[in-house]
Amino acid sequence: MTNHTNDDTPKAHALWGGRYAEGPAAIMRDMNASIGVDQRLAADDIQASRAHATMLASQKIISAEDARKIDDGLAQIDAEIKSGKFPMSVALEDIHMNIEARLTERVGEAGRRLHTARSRNDQVATDFKLWVRRACDDAMAAIVDLQKTLLQQAALHTETIMPSFTHWQPAQPVSFAFHLLAYVDMLGRDVSRFCDARRRMNECPLGSGAVAGTSFPIDRAQVAQQLGFDRPTANAMDSVSDRDFAIDYVAAAATLMLHLSRLAEEIILWSTPAFGFIQLPEALTTGSSMMPQKRNPDAAELVRGKTSRVTGNLMSLVMLMKALPLAYNKDLQEDKPPVFDTYDQLALSLSAMTAMVGAWTVNAPRMADMAEAGYTTATELADWLVQELAIPFRDAHHMTGQVVRLAEEKNVRLSQLSLEDLQRIVPRIHAGVFHVLSANAAMQRRRSFGGTAPDVVRQAIAEAHKRLS
Repeated sequence: MTNHTNDDTPKAHALWGGRYAEGPAAIMRDMNASIGVDQRLAADDIQASRAHATMLASQKIISAEDARKIDDGLAQIDAEIKSGKFPMSVALEDIHMNIEARLTERVGEAGRRLHTARSRNDQVATDFKLWVRRACDDAMAAIVDLQKTLLQQAALHTETIMPSFTHWQPAQPVSFAFHLLAYVDMLGRDVSRFCDARRRMNECPLGSGAVAGTSFPIDRAQVAQQLGFDRPTANAMDSVSDRDFAIDYVAAAATLMLHLSRLAEEIILWSTPAFGFIQLPEALTTGSSMMPQKRNPDAAELVRGKTSRVTGNLMSLVMLMKALPLAYNKDLQEDKPPVFDTYDQLALSLSAMTAMVGAWTVNAPRMADMAEAGYTTATELADWLVQELAIPFRDAHHMTGQVVRLAEEKNVRLSQLSLEDLQRIVPRIHAGVFHVLSANAAMQRRRSFGGTAPDVVRQAIAEAHKRLS
């Protein structure tokens, strides 16, 4: 897309106009230029400028003929940029001035009328908000793709038993589908965060001017409607000086990355021989330059690592804004790198995670074997004592602890203890207890709303599909 050109000849600054007789020093020009970063806003700048020109003509601030020339010229520039033939100039600082200068080259004086009733302050805020709004849409679409992939896997494994963990110790038997649905729900909240951010930012800054509005009889509502905003922003000073919409986006991204990192961590652990729950395909792993046997889950590790990067981007934005007085300050030129980087890392991470979830191979027998280890049906025994023998739960809990200790001493599972063993601790216990001591039975009995019983999980999968559709 970029063809950078440099102009080292000192001359009056085309943007600053008659106030300056000389051009900036080289170091000032280099420090001030942002074209290497903000060229990503090109399409948004063109879209907003076309809407602005249309409004200026409808308000008779510029002629219909000038508006037509501007619109045609901007359309041609858009094609140039998309084809990679647009000549970017560092001397013109940013994408906004590059486009305006190119427009004037193409259409003459009409191009010089485009900037009527606007400032770069409201122009940049509008372009950036259009870009971030689209970034929210992209994030939500990619999250939904991951959710759908998780649901596809869940549908295959409503009867696949695995251990759940608390404190990384075996807790209770659950289905693999149930475990995956936890991530579906987490990701659903992530979608809602991007949705909320998008709704809040959907007000148009264009027409706010540099800080105090404009004396021209503009129609800000027309521009807002044409650009798909709900309304124009209410206060010109606030419009040009805040970037909380960018913070909202990166904050939602950071929370999403935390959730992706949790799943990545489990993929890493599940794919180790110690767990052996899943195997990733070769195409999504890497080898070792020294150890021939290795199959490393690098994609998951990189997602986990990128989480710190996105969180750092959030901190960068927050610190950028923390002490800026009203209204616009040049510090805000630094708002885009962390946002653009967040978008890139998010897109990579969501794509990688969706690929891994969709392609892993599940070792159901290994999961089932692990679900029986660690006395994961102890809670089921305690519940059975309450339900069948009317023993108070605290007493049942204590008795079950004694049963677990006995099983540890004998080095057997709870289901492998004899009835006589159990009756030494709970005299009234009977053979019916053995119907609840297997991992499968324990899983099947958790039928409360939100529980792990297969029919409950299948219903949850169906409801999730309805939400996503």
